[in-house]
Amino acid sequence: MKALILAAGYGTRLRPFTENTPKPLFTVAGISLLDTLIRNLQRAGCKAIMINTHHLHKKIDAHLTGKQYEIPVTTRYEPEILGTGGAIKNVADFWDDHPFMVINSDIFTDIEFKKVYNFHLNHPHPATLVLHDDPEFNTVAVDGNGFIQAFDEQPLPNTRSAAPGDESQKSGFEDAGKLTFTGIQVLNPEILSLIPDNVYYSIIDVYRTLAGKNRKISAFFSKNYFWKDLGTPARYRQVAFENMAPEAFKQAFGDPPKKKITRTKLKGDGSDRDWYRLHHGNRSLIMADHGIKRADKTSEAEAFVAIGRHLFARGLPVPEIYAYDTFSGLVFMEDLGDVHLQTVILKTQNPDKIITHYQSVIRLLGRLSLSGNNGFDPEWTCQTTRYDTDLILEKECRYFVDAFLREYLGMDICFEDLGDEFRYLADKSLEFSVDGFMHRDMQSRNIILKNDRCYFIDFQGGRLGPIQYDLASLIIDPYVELPGAVQNTLLDFGVEILAPAIRVHPHHFLSCYKHCAITRNLQILGAFGYLTRIKKKTYFEKYIPNAIKTLEENLSAFKDTEFPVLKSIVKDVGSRAAF
Repeated sequence: MKALILAAGYGTRLRPFTENTPKPLFTVAGISLLDTLIRNLQRAGCKAIMINTHHLHKKIDAHLTGKQYEIPVTTRYEPEILGTGGAIKNVADFWDDHPFMVINSDIFTDIEFKKVYNFHLNHPHPATLVLHDDPEFNTVAVDGNGFIQAFDEQPLPNTRSAAPGDESQKSGFEDAGKLTFTGIQVLNPEILSLIPDNVYYSIIDVYRTLAGKNRKISAFFSKNYFWKDLGTPARYRQVAFENMAPEAFKQAFGDPPKKKITRTKLKGDGSDRDWYRLHHGNRSLIMADHGIKRADKTSEAEAFVAIGRHLFARGLPVPEIYAYDTFSGLVFMEDLGDVHLQTVILKTQNPDKIITHYQSVIRLLGRLSLSGNNGFDPEWTCQTTRYDTDLILEKECRYFVDAFLREYLGMDICFEDLGDEFRYLADKSLEFSVDGFMHRDMQSRNIILKNDRCYFIDFQGGRLGPIQYDLASLIIDPYVELPGAVQNTLLDFGVEILAPAIRVHPHHFLSCYKHCAITRNLQILGAFGYLTRIKKKTYFEKYIPNAIKTLEENLSAFKDTEFPVLKSIVKDVGSRAAF
């Protein structure tokens, strides 16, 4: 047996995701649809596979390069798409005198190809089409004897009941009515003579021609198998979930789930990700849905998985990741519960207890920075590899001006009005920087408490950078608004614990901290402005006054000659009635 996998299509229904990735390279559980089909064909005893290509054909070729399959796998590029029939005829030199399989590349199934092929060998008809019951696509009419009568309401010519002795395939079709063509078919070589050369041609036209000659098109009913067309984003994501969730529970708890896994959507955060809690009995996992990958660059899901697995392997307190598929964006991980540090701090009245909680986090912060830096690969990052001047100027300073001052407040202020001060701020923030692993969003809602242990989450923005930035993020966090006295105590503790660990003089440590506190504050306000105004997540708006107040207080610690324009603007903003 030989096989042709049809992989030339544009994947129009899957746009914009197919603009950079051809649909045969979409993955489920980290394995491409193309690789899954090839492996299934290998197991079925296939001797060689041809893949027709057109859209993003070089990416398919690059994917196959270096793969070590058990059988020959080659591609045939079509300068112009030829259709199913045209593709079959275009590789006429590939076929031999045995029946062959033709399979669409955008399906996911456990149908046994060997069983289908043997079924075809055991009847005299020129073609076998595998059908499945999918109400969304049930357009193929089949009679009770298992012969196809019509496609999309258009009957085949000369369809008739089976002749005596031609009823061996009857079982399962008596009440079938209409079914879905799965994109899996077995054909006899004789059909090649019915397809013209070098033109677009549909295989359905071949079947009409055969039916006109009183030849029957046989159906194989995949009644007890899984099959899904992945032609739309929703269907693709559903298959990814259904395939991966049971495996995640098996990895987490040692045995596969026996009942249905349910999912409950959780309250979102500032990102575009969706979060779910998955339940199976009294067991639960968390699933993060980052969305399908759009571009060739490292995605947020890829960064989340690579960084998370690295940190966990270093023995750092992050959730364990049990299963993932970075193209679909699904990541299944340990359920740490719902108790965030923010919740605990807001319920704690005793300042000493608040300080104790934060001191534990600061100690962990030192481990995160130093141990997380050991073996960290900058290629894992999805934004920038390190905290540098460009990032400070563009993602913090300009973000503050554009998203907060201009878009949110409507102020007529340009980045260049503050350009000199921002460049000075960036230089001073990095003057005494010592790179470690930097979380970049170290705040109370990204720290979970479980069994009196702190865990860090949302580390997908991690990169190399100064530990002082994460310390500043923690201390000036607007979600909790720590009193000034508590902030000072925690800063003193941070200097005492962290400065020796990174071998920096306390004075230099403080200088880096003070400037990082300003850059972080600018980033916070830019984010709050963007989330409130653009993303319509208005619940972030209530934290803006806290962030403005903190920025004004931290700027006041600098000399009058430092940041005069920024101080004036922030003072003006802080005096507005809205705050």
